[in-house]
Amino acid sequence: MSGIGRFAPSPTGPLHSGSLLAALASYLDIRAQQGRWLLRIEDLDPPREVAGASDQILYALERFRLHWDGTVSYQSQRLELYRAVLEQLQREGLAYPCQCSRKQLSERNALQHYDGHCRRHPPNRSALCAMRAVVCDSEFQFDDRIQGRRIYTGSDAPGDFVIFRRDDFFAYQLAVVVDDAEQGITQVTRGADLIDETPRQLVLQQHLGYKRPSYAHLPVLTNAQGQKLSKQTFARPLDLDETMISSQLLGALQLLGQQPPAELYEGLAEEILAWAIAHWQIDRIPKQLSLCAPAGHAHG
Repeated sequence: MSGIGRFAPSPTGPLHSGSLLAALASYLDIRAQQGRWLLRIEDLDPPREVAGASDQILYALERFRLHWDGTVSYQSQRLELYRAVLEQLQREGLAYPCQCSRKQLSERNALQHYDGHCRRHPPNRSALCAMRAVVCDSEFQFDDRIQGRRIYTGSDAPGDFVIFRRDDFFAYQLAVVVDDAEQGITQVTRGADLIDETPRQLVLQQHLGYKRPSYAHLPVLTNAQGQKLSKQTFARPLDLDETMISSQLLGALQLLGQQPPAELYEGLAEEILAWAIAHWQIDRIPKQLSLCAPAGHAHG
């Protein structure tokens, strides 16, 4: 059986060269195995979202010939599913309410690694609370297909973490694990800015009896100051002019270590992608967590 992969952008702005790198890598990785590539819009955080960004993302992927299988899924349409899972975790004693404020966490030096205060001292039922998942293990490890064996222990291992926020939004961790399982995702290829979130996702997979997908974390693109390319760092949107599509695909392939041949530099996007699928080698991707974007990619 061939695998199922996915690209899961948040609609916080138009795609940029860092987004293209992640989309292209996940697309090629699954297409090289004749697998299915799904598109999921992770629209769980309305305050951060930009009106029209979801449609911009779909249009940009189509311009780059990165065609997905099936219908696009939107996390905002799956809240009942997340709520049912949250209630299951709470019933089974694997999640609990937490009323700690950011200020309180900071005063107790528990921002990075929660100290279990509300597990030991349950808040009043009327208190405004987040929900935290219980972490039972003190060591986690997984084999990343790009970055190799990852081991998290001691203060690097996650403490109990938020899966439902005090402002009444589901946390990324819960939604992504539920969606990956429900959609049958077998391999996750994404940016290395999420690699240290993986242990939390392993916790939820174990709690819920989900099968663990394989993980591959590719370097994120940064600007000259070492900041990840994003809307906040004024990353330049992808150029959607037809004359510029091929050169941007070739640039992304080079950053992914795929070494496209000289004759492809006159090729159409379809020809470039066909070559890239046929010659995909994930072990050529640089084994580092970040890459500095070439000049001209970082700022609009």
